[in-house]
Amino acid sequence: MFGALFSFLGGGVFRMLLGEVSAWMTKRQEHAYEIERMKVQGELEAAQHGRNLESIRVQAELGVQTIRVQGEADLARLDAAGFYSAVAEAQKPTGIWFVDLWNGIIRPLCATIAVYLWVLALNAQGWKMGEWDKELVGVILGFYFVSRQMAKAGK
Repeated sequence: MFGALFSFLGGGVFRMLLGEVSAWMTKRQEHAYEIERMKVQGELEAAQHGRNLESIRVQAELGVQTIRVQGEADLARLDAAGFYSAVAEAQKPTGIWFVDLWNGIIRPLCATIAVYLWVLALNAQGWKMGEWDKELVGVILGFYFVSRQMAKAGK
């Protein structure tokens, strides 16, 4: 009778102990899995954070570069506007007849003297044009044709 009771209690206790040990091992494995998952999640979040910081740094640098380029472009526009206004002011008559005459004649006079000296040099060379002479003729023709076309276009 004790044998049957012992078998009954031993089988039940054994199953109970086996269930508890199995549950404990399952919880232990789940706990280890959860810790490993949290470590991997932390590494992924740290990597994401590093990428976010790098992205913010690059965006800040690009913003600074954009501001610098815009500033340089604004300065260039102001320089060009100042130059054009200075040229326009220089071409306005002063109201003093001698100054206006001098301003009107100085460029043509200088050009005439330069052409005269060049013709004298060509005459001394026997009217044979060298490379420098050919380039000079090209520059002069280009200047006069372009300035005439720009004047027609109102620029």
